[in-house]
Amino acid sequence: MSHLKEKLLKKIEEQRPRTTRLLKDFGEKVIDEVTISQVIGGMRDIKSLVTDISYLDPNEGIRYRDHTLDDTLKLLPKVPGGEMPYVEGLVYLLLTGEIPTDEEIKDVAEEFNKRKNVPKYVFDVIRAMPEDTHPMVMFSSAILSMQRESVFNQKYNELKKGDYWDATYEDALNLLAKLPEIGAFIYRHKFRNGDIIPSEPKLDFGANFAHMMGIDKPYDDVSRMYFIIHADHESGNASAHAGHLTASTLSDMYYSISSMTNALAGPLHGLANQEVLSWLQGVMVKLNHQKPTEELMKNFVLETLKSGHVIPGFGHAVLRKTDPRYTIQREFCLKHLPNDILFEYTSLLFKVVPPILLEQGKAKNPWPNVDAQSGVIQWYYGLKEYDFYTVLFAIGRAIGVASNLVWDRALNYPLERPKSLTTKMLEDAAGI
Repeated sequence: MSHLKEKLLKKIEEQRPRTTRLLKDFGEKVIDEVTISQVIGGMRDIKSLVTDISYLDPNEGIRYRDHTLDDTLKLLPKVPGGEMPYVEGLVYLLLTGEIPTDEEIKDVAEEFNKRKNVPKYVFDVIRAMPEDTHPMVMFSSAILSMQRESVFNQKYNELKKGDYWDATYEDALNLLAKLPEIGAFIYRHKFRNGDIIPSEPKLDFGANFAHMMGIDKPYDDVSRMYFIIHADHESGNASAHAGHLTASTLSDMYYSISSMTNALAGPLHGLANQEVLSWLQGVMVKLNHQKPTEELMKNFVLETLKSGHVIPGFGHAVLRKTDPRYTIQREFCLKHLPNDILFEYTSLLFKVVPPILLEQGKAKNPWPNVDAQSGVIQWYYGLKEYDFYTVLFAIGRAIGVASNLVWDRALNYPLERPKSLTTKMLEDAAGI
């Protein structure tokens, strides 16, 4: 048994009595009230899920195992010669709640290396699809095609309920180890005339992805940063919840992460970063690629709002301050691409948009979110195919969702089954 798995088993044995006691002794404790607007409005902010992996704090942003993103990046061991931590270290942190040592990261990296070979039939599935198939369809289908590899599925009939987590853990590591190669294969197959670059076993998760993408340093650090900051966003966001919901039926990791990927593909979720970049490039065209000035951007923003349009990339359903994921990427840009014209436009929008939105009462949170910045970096390093951006997002998000699903199984969380009401019932409750 690997060190990571031993550590995880110990944590599970410590956690199970806490959940059991909450259900047995405090199951009827009331902790929240629900309004009609929440019932109709997508269950927004209803407290009805549990995850110890991450928490979205309105003022501090996402916290991984109670560490802010800034602290996570500082505390996790960094790749020698790189600016960003090992992705493998984040996997260890999310599963165990502890900051790994260099030796423990090496253990996770070795586990991934043992599991990273992608079956040939997966590539055959991708190649068999029409050329105009969206990369997210390819990615989701590739994941789903590997369902036959599921340890949980193969052993289900002989497993005791208390051991479901073990097979789910095996599925999690097996799948996560393969995602960088599947993602890079889709990119090279679809956008680089099928010129495939083989995996390099000696490289870490982020560096190997950059290598297979064919993008030079410091894109290895871009990959690590991107996968880490997008890994999880509480279990209630659409992609994470889709994965949780599917897994709650005891569907295995492959079904569940494919479901997660499908939810992420929607325009209201994972597509936001490419939509922001497209809008930003449209701004540049309208302004004749002029070097941006504060006055120029103020006038453009005001005209945009007056015409009834929004400024994409600003505002967030939960956050009430600038998204730390935006700030982390901005600091990277200030160091590596300070004179890039797209980044100059983004920087000035960061300066002028929030005061205007506040002044006009257009948003509770007028600050930029993660999508306002992420596409700019990908474009700068040559990844200019918008449709692929969500695949990058999915690789990162799978890390958090897979970690959550291992713990869902460990604590025997049940099938999700919320109760619906009719419109008449709501009208009766409202006194209509």
